Amino acid sequence: MAARSPFDLAGRTALVTGANTGIGQGIALALAQAGARVVAAGRSGMDETLALIAEAGGTGHALHVDLQQYGIAERLVADAAELAGPLDILVNNAGIIRRADALDFSESDWDEVMNVNLKANFFLAQAFAKAALGAGRTGRIVNIASLLSFQGGIRVASYTASKSGLAGLTKLLACEWAHRGINVNAIAPGYVESNNTEALRADPDRNSAILARIPAGRWGKPSDIGGAAVFLASDAAAYMHGAVIPVDGGWLAR
Repeated sequence: MAARSPFDLAGRTALVTGANTGIGQGIALALAQAGARVVAAGRSGMDETLALIAEAGGTGHALHVDLQQYGIAERLVADAAELAGPLDILVNNAGIIRRADALDFSESDWDEVMNVNLKANFFLAQAFAKAALGAGRTGRIVNIASLLSFQGGIRVASYTASKSGLAGLTKLLACEWAHRGINVNAIAPGYVESNNTEALRADPDRNSAILARIPAGRWGKPSDIGGAAVFLASDAAAYMHGAVIPVDGGWLAR
């Protein structure tokens, strides 16, 4: 009998937030293709994502949730487990962005971004770990950070702060939970074709400047991030804790 691939996720259940489009959809599909049962969660409809998973021969479920709702994390983890079985993998992907000069940035835009991109991710990780450890299970948490976990960017104050915070949070949780069997790592996507980058791609000057800086010469695709997520969720990454891995077409190497 052939040995099981270390990248095989058969028999495991994953919760992916913000999985309706873009990076989240790419991750959900990749995990399903690797054999995981996937619960796709978010504020928008997941019909397209579930259709792609079904077309690939995978198993997908959907949950409608607003991550800004107070106390939502434990309910979401419990609902996902009831729907598809105890969770083995959590991908904290859901995120939003607001753009304005720092001098004009509003308090409401600051709070909304921080609530979704940082606060919700922490409490989902907490709820996931409580459920796993309470049942004597191990688990994998994959946070979706950003190039702006390393760089400042422009006109995205709350986004940069949230993604820098998420990189630090990834390391803290790894330090606390690694010895208990919970792997916590992060992916830092570069410039990927998604809703969050639509404004940049539509601006000819910004689009050209970005492409000129990327050694790979193209925008990333959601599937590029999906492969990295499969790796971090799998046994192949069993000894990885607290890593923040750029998947950026070489941007940071430039």
